[in-house]
Order: sequence, then structure tokens, then C-alpha cells
Amino acid sequence: MGPEIVVPVAGCIMIASIVIFPFLFKSRERRELHATLRAAIDKGQPIPPEVIEAMTKSVKLPPTRLRDLRTGVIWLAIGIGVALATYFGDFIHGDGDSDGFGIACIPAVIGVAYIVLSFFNPNKEERV
Repeated sequence: MGPEIVVPVAGCIMIASIVIFPFLFKSRERRELHATLRAAIDKGQPIPPEVIEAMTKSVKLPPTRLRDLRTGVIWLAIGIGVALATYFGDFIHGDGDSDGFGIACIPAVIGVAYIVLSFFNPNKEERV
């Protein structure tokens, strides 16, 4: 097997492992925490508040206006950054192709959508 096969396969394996391993480790951590809680309950021991707090931290909160606005600004900044990098890269090299502007539109439009959603979000409660 030559490098023309090994490199793409290794790249795909690396990307898959970056995505899969955090889920596996998080799942194992939750299982161990549940087993510890089960053993403590079976022995009649009180559950410490730190454990309950650690379990509720992983609960996903509903989106708020502030969170949507922050996410939108970040996505918009990424789109603008890609557009500026494309513009200045084309300006410096002088090749005149602006292919990156189309790619920059994707995160920019996602950012605008989040910003618009922040105005229509019925959940106005701000959680920090």
C-alpha cells in the first residue's frame, strides 16, 4: 500500500477518532458516576451536593437570547474572517479568483440566522 492510500485512510480514521472518542469517554464517565450513586443509595448514604451539581451541569439548557446572539456573532466573525483572508490572499497573489467568498457566505449566513433567532427567541431568561 502506497501513501496515496494510507494518507487518506489515516486522515479519515483521525477525524473519526476525534469525533467518537469524546463521546465514549463521556459515556464511560456517566456510567461510573451512576454506579457510584447506585452503590451509595444501596448503602443508605446521603448523596453529596457536589455530585448532584456535577450531574446537573451536563443537562443542556434551552437556548436564550444572549446565547443565540453570542453564537451568531461568532459565526458572523468567522465568515468575515474567511472573506477577508480570501480578499487579501487574492490581492497579494494577484490571481483574481475569489473562491473563498462563497465559502465565507456559509458561516456568515449561519451567524445572521442566529442573530435573527435571538430577536424571536421566546425564552428571554438570561442564564449565566
